[in-house]
Amino acid sequence: MTALWFRRSGGWIVVVMDITNSTVFIPGATSGIGLGLAQRLQAAGSTVVIGGRRRALLDSLHDEYGFGTVELDVTDPASITAAAASVIDAYPSLDALVTMSGIMRAEDLRSSEHLADAVATVETNLLGTIRLIDAFLPHLLGRPASTIVTVSSGLAYTPLAATPTYSATKAAVHSYTQSLRQQLTGSPVSVLELVPPAVATDLMGEGVDFGGMPLSSFLDEVVSLLQAGAAPEILVQNVLPLRWSERDGTQQQLIEALASRGH
Repeated sequence: MTALWFRRSGGWIVVVMDITNSTVFIPGATSGIGLGLAQRLQAAGSTVVIGGRRRALLDSLHDEYGFGTVELDVTDPASITAAAASVIDAYPSLDALVTMSGIMRAEDLRSSEHLADAVATVETNLLGTIRLIDAFLPHLLGRPASTIVTVSSGLAYTPLAATPTYSATKAAVHSYTQSLRQQLTGSPVSVLELVPPAVATDLMGEGVDFGGMPLSSFLDEVVSLLQAGAAPEILVQNVLPLRWSERDGTQQQLIEALASRGH
C-alpha cells in the first residue's frame, strides 16, 4: 500500500497506491473486515502480517493463508510496544499499518453498569489506535513512502444510539486522523481513513444481524477504490448517507431510523 503519487480531485488529495507489492500489518485481522482485507491485499500481491490476542487462532490463519502473525493486545501498551518491535524486526520492509482493532458493545446509559463497556471501548478503539500509530510511526517515517490507514465508521458521523461509546470513539478516530494527516504533511507517510458502513460481520457477537452489506461486496468496493486512487476517506456507496447526513439535513432522521432497528 505504498503511496506512489498524488493528484487533486474535488479539492481532495487523492493517494494512488500500489497494493501489489507492500508489506502491511493489520492488528485485529483475525475475523470480519480485517481478515477479509488481509486476504484481499495478499491476493493482490502484498505481504500481510496480522495481529491478535489468540495464539491458536493466529496459528490456524497462518497455516491456512500464510500470513505472518504476532500476538497483540491493543489494550496493553507493553503488548503494542513488543508487537511493533517484533513485526519491524521480522519485516523491515513494512510500509503500511491498518489500525483495524475494535469492539462494539450495546450500552444502556440510564444505568452505570455500562461504564465497564465504555472504558473497554475507549481503550480498544481510541487509545489502541493512538498507541499503535505511536509505536509504528518512527519506522514508517523512515521508509521512502508508507501508509497509515485508520478505521472509523459511518457511525462516527451519524451515531447508533444503542452503541454510544463505539460511535463516539469512531468520531474521535476521525478527528485524530485529520490531525495526524495534517501533522504529517510533507512527510513520506500518507494517512487514509477507512469508513465502513454496516457490514455483515460478527462485530457485536455471533448471530447479531446488523442488516449490513455483504462483506465480499464491501471488500470489492474498498479494493476498487484503493486501486483507482483513494481520497483521504475511503467511502463506499453504502456509507455516504451516514457520512453526509449533517450536511444533507437528514442526521436526526437517520439517528431515529438506526435506533428503531434495535427494537
